[in-house]
Amino acid sequence: MNAIVGSHDLLLVTLDTLRFDVAEELAAAGRIPNLVRHLPGGVWEKRHAPGSFTYASHQAIFAGFLPTPARPGPHPRLFAARFEGSESTADGTFVHDTPDILSGLAAMGYRTVCVGGVGFFNRRPPLGSVLPGMFQESHWEPEFGVASPTSFEAQVARAEQVIGELPQEQKLFLFVNVSALHQPNWFHLPGATAAAGDSRTTHAAALEYVDRHIGRLLAAASSRRRCFAIVCSDHGTAYGDDGYTGHRLGHEAVWTVPYAHFLLEPGATR
Repeated sequence: MNAIVGSHDLLLVTLDTLRFDVAEELAAAGRIPNLVRHLPGGVWEKRHAPGSFTYASHQAIFAGFLPTPARPGPHPRLFAARFEGSESTADGTFVHDTPDILSGLAAMGYRTVCVGGVGFFNRRPPLGSVLPGMFQESHWEPEFGVASPTSFEAQVARAEQVIGELPQEQKLFLFVNVSALHQPNWFHLPGATAAAGDSRTTHAAALEYVDRHIGRLLAAASSRRRCFAIVCSDHGTAYGDDGYTGHRLGHEAVWTVPYAHFLLEPGATR
């Protein structure tokens, strides 16, 4: 990361609540081609989430604790705050003297921008202001939220606007919390009804919806210079697995998440 920070724009996308098994199945079946073309080897990396729900996981991610590879470690981190005794800080880690990635990158001259999705980013109650308040600039509209069938399209349009208004020389760290996977997601499956509710199948349909529009986001993020992108889930969610529904619980469907990072060349995703 020390060869990237300062010369590249940075993009972090959290596909909120995306399960690893669903992401893996859709990639293998060719149902998310726009994402797969950027995944190293065309596959998601299996990782363990740093938290079991959005608030906890993003607090950890913003402190540099991205999802951990699901295999024995230690695993060097991409970003880390400087502190004694860290066993996951290595020579290639971008180390900063601030408590979180955002302030560390701001100190390096980056403009930090949040395009929020789920309720923890909506700035309505005080709790909804904590995470977006860590950024220099944050955006949220009802159209970005979990109840909107066109949430990701609206988020991408805002990201394109933000990027288009930046001076060419200004480095950018852009974060997008994608709400489309989160319940309710039944409306992403043709023919589904609210009465039938959400399921693993509608969750998969939501990921297909995101894939149809992700190319625009990646193109915008790499439109000014090379961009280092991280695309991952913050946690999974259960749909009746072993009797469990939802998240903020310790089930495999919640703790296991898909992860990828890759470089984007300018214009390469158009």
